[in-house]
Amino acid sequence: MTMETIRVAFAEQNSIRDYDILIGQGLLAQAGERIAALLPCHRVAIVTDNMVAAHYLAPLEQALSKANIRHCSKILPAGEGTKTYAQLETLTHFLLEQKIERNDIIIALGGGVIGDLAGFAAAILRRGIAFVQIPTSLLAQIDSAIGGKTGINTPQGKNLIGAFHQPALVLADIDLLTSLSDRHMRAGYAEIIKYAAIMDKDFFAWLETHSKSLLARDPQTLITAISRSCAIKTAIVTNDEREQGHRALLNLGHTFGHAYETVTNYSDRLLHGEAVALGMCLAFQFSVRLNLCPQADCARLCAHIKSAGLPIDPHEIDGAPFDSDTLIDIMTQDKKARDGVIRFVLTRGIGEAFIHEQIDEAELRAFLQAPKKHKTQTDKTNIKSKQINKHKGC
Repeated sequence: MTMETIRVAFAEQNSIRDYDILIGQGLLAQAGERIAALLPCHRVAIVTDNMVAAHYLAPLEQALSKANIRHCSKILPAGEGTKTYAQLETLTHFLLEQKIERNDIIIALGGGVIGDLAGFAAAILRRGIAFVQIPTSLLAQIDSAIGGKTGINTPQGKNLIGAFHQPALVLADIDLLTSLSDRHMRAGYAEIIKYAAIMDKDFFAWLETHSKSLLARDPQTLITAISRSCAIKTAIVTNDEREQGHRALLNLGHTFGHAYETVTNYSDRLLHGEAVALGMCLAFQFSVRLNLCPQADCARLCAHIKSAGLPIDPHEIDGAPFDSDTLIDIMTQDKKARDGVIRFVLTRGIGEAFIHEQIDEAELRAFLQAPKKHKTQTDKTNIKSKQINKHKGC
């Protein structure tokens, strides 16, 4: 069985915050023995959602029981709407009622929503409890489960309330991706494209060749792509844990993307990965407008995103067009903003992202108001109708 290990090691020697990301098959069945090595008292609380629980809660509980680890579980509703104060309160009260202590471990079994919420609860409960990420979506395996960002959404924007709290272990079992819908696979793939677009032109070329086998869930292609993505994120995160500088590059596409997620109320109208894909296209197009990026690189990126079945134009979102002033107001709440000034991750080409400190608001407004490619009603609602539903993502 092929397994890759990425070590997340911070600058200080032998940091207690260092941990491993394990990437391979069959890791859920090994969860008990691997978590037992971390536990001083053999007790965990599993946090998951109702859709993931139907597939993977019982196997995880069996693995924990086999390792003689006592456990309890909390099942929350699936979806971005769970990342709220109300669900955080529900979860923390449950953990306190279960008498989860500082030496215990919280397991986040799910996608990015569960990972962010459970991680935030772990960060604040009794001023900090260890947690383990077992991500069940492609997006979580290559992005949200890694790097220690946790948090919840608010009406003012996405992830504006949270904490940095590193996991003790990440188990990225690619077998868990078999239950994921095609739509959620594509959404996760957007974040893989992001890593290549930030700083690895060769990886981008590899994706152009291997994207079909990756989206078809070929095990070795997945392990290779996930490992490379995790290695890129790890290299950035360990040098800038709290996003004071270089780590902001990981937000390529996110300033635009988060704004569109907010105006669509974090709903199934636009998944996070779809928002990132759209945001990357807009970031490249804006970079071209500012004479920073060659048009050829922008066209190449957008063509690849489109070929993966991801949105490249805001008019593809149900409910478009959206008010530019509303979008800009949301962007000023972005975590990268300073003194109300929006900072964007822009690009000089594929693999050459950089942080642009001063964005002219009038230029941004003109860009957002510029005529976009008009869609037919069928095209415009393809995200909502064609991609939602046969099987919801875990």
